[in-house]
Amino acid sequence: MKKVFITGTAGFIGFHLAQHLLKEGFAVHGFDGITDYYDVRLKQRRHQMLLQNAHFKATQAMLEDKNAVDRAIDEFAPDVIVHLAAQAGVRYSLENPRAYLDANVIGTFNVMDAAKRHEVEHLLMASTSSVYGANTEMPFVETEKADTQLTIYAATKKANESMAHAYAHLYDLPTTMFRFFTVYGPWGRPDLALFKFVDTILEGRPIDIYNHGDMYRDFTYVDDLVHGIRLLIDAAPKWLEPSEPIPEGDSISPVAPYRVVNIGNSQKVRLLDFVDVIEAELGIKANRNYMDMQPGDVPATWANADLLQQLTGYKPQTDIRDGIAKFVTWFRDYYGK
Repeated sequence: MKKVFITGTAGFIGFHLAQHLLKEGFAVHGFDGITDYYDVRLKQRRHQMLLQNAHFKATQAMLEDKNAVDRAIDEFAPDVIVHLAAQAGVRYSLENPRAYLDANVIGTFNVMDAAKRHEVEHLLMASTSSVYGANTEMPFVETEKADTQLTIYAATKKANESMAHAYAHLYDLPTTMFRFFTVYGPWGRPDLALFKFVDTILEGRPIDIYNHGDMYRDFTYVDDLVHGIRLLIDAAPKWLEPSEPIPEGDSISPVAPYRVVNIGNSQKVRLLDFVDVIEAELGIKANRNYMDMQPGDVPATWANADLLQQLTGYKPQTDIRDGIAKFVTWFRDYYGK
C-alpha cells in the first residue's frame, strides 16, 4: 500500500485529496495546525470524517514546528509527500504578512527538508495562480516569467517554487509545483467568494463585488483539482539528459527533476456571470454593493492547462453551473439554510 503524507488535511483541498486517495486504497497521514484563520469547527469536522477510515491518521501541529514535522514524517515514512498546508488568502496577507512568512516559507522549508531526508519518490507542493502577479498575457502559461507578484502571499509562494527548484537540483528530489486557479466546491473555505456570496445572500445582506464586477477568474471545481493532483503523483519529473531538448510547452527544468504545472478549468468567467449563476441556483436576487478594486487583487486569471493534459491525459471541465449547484446543496445541508 503506497503511503502519502499530506499537509493541510483539515483544509478545503487537503480534505478532498485525502478522501480521494483513501477511496483509491492509499494509506494517508495528515498534518494540520487547525488554526483559527477561519471556523475551526469546519476544519475539525473534515478531520473527523477522514478519521473514520482506518488508513488515515493525523498529526495536529504547526508547520513551523520542525520537530513535529520531522517526527510525523519519520514515523510514517511516506513514499510521496503532498504539501498543501499554507497561510492562505490574498487579502489577509495585507493585514498579517508575518503569518505568511512563518507558515509558507519556514513551514515549507521544514517539509522539503524532511522530504530530502526520506528520499521520497515525489514531492508535490501547492503554489498559486497569484504568482503570475501583474502578468497580462493570457491564458497564463507555466513557461512564462512570473516575477511581478503583488502580495506577500504570492511572493511567499514564488519563494517556495525557487526553494523547491534548488532542493530538486541539489538533492535529486523529484518535485512538482502546481499552480491552483480559484478553487471552489463543497466544504470550501468561508473566506472564498462563493461561500461568502451564498451565505450573505441567504442572510439577506448585500454582497461586496470588487472592481464593479469587471473581474475574471478561472473557477476550478475541487474534484477536478484533486483528480489532477492524483494523476500528477504518478508523473514525477526526471532529469533531462545533457543533450535532451525540453519538450515544447513543458516547464521541466534543464538542471533539476522539477516542473511547474497549472491546474485550472481553462475558462475565463466574468465575476458578474458567476454571481448570476449563484442567484439562479438560490432563486434569490442579490443586493449588490459595487466596490473599487482591492489592493493586491488582479483583474483576471486564466489558465493554460495544456501541460497537465500532456502529462496526464486529463483536463478539468466542470461547468460552473454544476459546481455551484453542488456547493449550494452542501451549504444548505451543512448549515441548515
